[in-house]
Amino acid sequence: MARGKLRIYLGSAPGVGKTYAMLSEAHRRIERGTDCVVAFVEHHDRPRTEVMLHGLEQVPRKQLDHRGGLFTEMDVDAVLERAPAVALVDELAHTNVPGSRNAKRWQDVEELLAAGIDVVSTVNIQHLESLGDVVESITGVRQRETVPDEVVRRADQIELVDMSPQALRRRMAHGNIYKPDRVDAALSNYFRPGNLTALRELALLWVADRVDEYLQQYRGEHGIRSTWQARERIAVGLTGGPEGRTLIRRASRMAARGSGSEILAVYIARSDGLTAASPKELAVQRTLVEDLGGTFHHVIGDDIPAALLDFARGVNATQIVLGSSRRKTWQYIFGPGVGATVARESGPDLDVHIVTHDEVAKGRGLPVTRGARLGRSRSIWGWLVGVGGPALLTLLLTHVDADLGLANDMLLFLTLTVAAALLGGLLPALASAAFGSLLLNYYFAPPLHLWTVSDSKNIVAIIVFVGVAISVASVVDLAARRTHQAARLRAESEILSFLAGSVLRGETSLDALLERVRETFSMDSVALLERASDVAPWTCAGRVGEGRTLERPEDADVDMPVGDHMALALSGRVLPAEDRRVLAAFAAQAVVVLDRRRLQDEAQQARTLAEGNRIRTALLAAVSHDLRTPLAGIKAAVSSLRSDDVAWSEEDQAELLEGIEDGADRLDHLVGNLLDMSRLQTGTVTPLIRAIDLDEVVPMALGGVPDGSADLDIPETLPMVSVDKGLLERAVANIVENAVKYSLDAEPVLVSASTLGDRVELRVVDRGPGVPDAAKDRIFEPFQRYGDAPRGAGVGLGLAVARGFVESMGGTLEAEDTPGGGLTMVLTLRAATGGPPPALPDLSAQAAS
Repeated sequence: MARGKLRIYLGSAPGVGKTYAMLSEAHRRIERGTDCVVAFVEHHDRPRTEVMLHGLEQVPRKQLDHRGGLFTEMDVDAVLERAPAVALVDELAHTNVPGSRNAKRWQDVEELLAAGIDVVSTVNIQHLESLGDVVESITGVRQRETVPDEVVRRADQIELVDMSPQALRRRMAHGNIYKPDRVDAALSNYFRPGNLTALRELALLWVADRVDEYLQQYRGEHGIRSTWQARERIAVGLTGGPEGRTLIRRASRMAARGSGSEILAVYIARSDGLTAASPKELAVQRTLVEDLGGTFHHVIGDDIPAALLDFARGVNATQIVLGSSRRKTWQYIFGPGVGATVARESGPDLDVHIVTHDEVAKGRGLPVTRGARLGRSRSIWGWLVGVGGPALLTLLLTHVDADLGLANDMLLFLTLTVAAALLGGLLPALASAAFGSLLLNYYFAPPLHLWTVSDSKNIVAIIVFVGVAISVASVVDLAARRTHQAARLRAESEILSFLAGSVLRGETSLDALLERVRETFSMDSVALLERASDVAPWTCAGRVGEGRTLERPEDADVDMPVGDHMALALSGRVLPAEDRRVLAAFAAQAVVVLDRRRLQDEAQQARTLAEGNRIRTALLAAVSHDLRTPLAGIKAAVSSLRSDDVAWSEEDQAELLEGIEDGADRLDHLVGNLLDMSRLQTGTVTPLIRAIDLDEVVPMALGGVPDGSADLDIPETLPMVSVDKGLLERAVANIVENAVKYSLDAEPVLVSASTLGDRVELRVVDRGPGVPDAAKDRIFEPFQRYGDAPRGAGVGLGLAVARGFVESMGGTLEAEDTPGGGLTMVLTLRAATGGPPPALPDLSAQAAS
């Protein structure tokens, strides 16, 4: 089934007549025999709109009850069952009542379109999602009901329904939009002339952009390359020189003369990467263009005029702005220049503006010689061999009585030319060939000491010598440059391989990556800068090096923008253009590393919050039962004692008071554990370590268990231990109470101690049901109770608090199986005689774990 077509009436403001226009279209279609129904239209008690509904079939609405009120919404199922050719759906951005088929009306419309039903709908410009902030800044009203721009852009037809602010306010005053009691408030607030004018401009510009999309699509489908001057687009040709800012500002003033004009700045780089443009200057010009509302484009092209014209025609530009040439007068011998060529070949559809500036005729500067790539020392040696070598060879041959012949002399001079090419490249070799040919003519070709050659064979020999010298020098120079390029590409591939490997390895050290950038490009310092918005100040996300502090990308010698609000800034020297490709890869990787680090931090925070939520949930569950149980017993006992209806005996009163005391003890114990767990979670436990004997602490820790439920075996020969007495007492008390709780009635818990090297082990042995190996670590987690422990057996904090206290003192607490059945808690502490107390662990890390 073919998808239905969507037609939208877009209004510049409420009351301009969108619904009226939609209903008029419905009447026209019905007159043509089209099956058209009203799926949902709201007339808002406007009499003219209500009259337009007469004669149209309306699909019954669906009634929904929400918070005691009765609401009506479009019945999608009924419309689908009716299956008309065209359905009218008003207010596309409407939010449906909870309980509806879809949350938004535009989603209902999507279902109708998918079913092959054409839909005609309405929406106001202020309901477009992307314009919410703009509309709020203009009108002061935040639109709660919005529709995604893409939904409206996908419409097959968009028709603007517009009205001047004065006419709309007159309609308002006549009561055609709102009831009389609302007119004054509306006219003085939302419907002020300034608000309506701004909304109207937003609607016109939005529709103009949509029309421009249709135009570009049509030109592309029909292969139209000529410029259609439907809208002023100004292309600014940049060279990367300082005159670029003048050209951009001039183009901005030209664009300001006509509403809706657009600026497109373009920099054309050669495909070989060789350029005299300043990367820093280009970055500044990019920022200037974007600040003025234009766009910056980077295009590759060896023929600069042709590439510029292709770009201008491709974006349907109407004007081109270029700067007067910076070349000196003698440099015009190489050609007419970019400006003259573009003006000659632009044709009648493109206007070319040549703008003067302060850099006119000051020279573009000489490009870097290719030989410079061989190194300074090699170039010097090449010139010495190429020029000084033939002179020395001539001196030697003229003072040695040996007639080698012209052919051998030429071979010797050719050898020097090849050596000059190997050392210094093409230019020293050419100089050697020219100088050598002159020396051969003057000193060795008859007649001697004259600049003439009598024998035609010698003339040919000298010409061949020059040709061979130039050919050999060119080949040698080309090989040297290819070797240089290969070495550079190998270095680049190694760097890119390192970056790819770091991504696969998941490396997240931003400082290490920035240090690699600094070392690779031999810079003084490298910084990654970011900001929240275009007007926010720059902040440093990471920095390495000892150079000056960089607060903005503009302060750096080299800056590489990454996205809209991030840049990699380097100080030390200006990099050549070919290095920026690798620098861009480093910059992208730095952003990835920064994002990954932040995601890890957020994930850690999320885990911490999740753990906190779990603990809070468990705490609420504990409070709801474990704390209320003793409170209920205390309440019942107190109520019984205060009752006048029963004469309690002394034994009964003593029993009730004992119950109150037991309940209070349980509450005190539970609250104490909760407070201790809170201290551990927040990292506020600060042990006071000193040397004590276990027999001073362990007997006191058994005060909370019934007599006879625990046996002690603490040898007097045990060394002292380095602990906090209070924390150790609480930890042992919790361990013993837990063991007694799960131990069999006939079997007392055994508490014994022994030495193991420089450690002291305290073992709490019970004969209870034991714990499987898989659950031994889980029983130390907060609010965990193993097995079928009764609900009144505590909140599951005893062992968690005990382990936290023991680890804060530098000890360990582990669970082992008791031979023969049961569980043994092994508490390991450092002996005081083994040296100074151990360094305290990081309590914040413990709390996080």
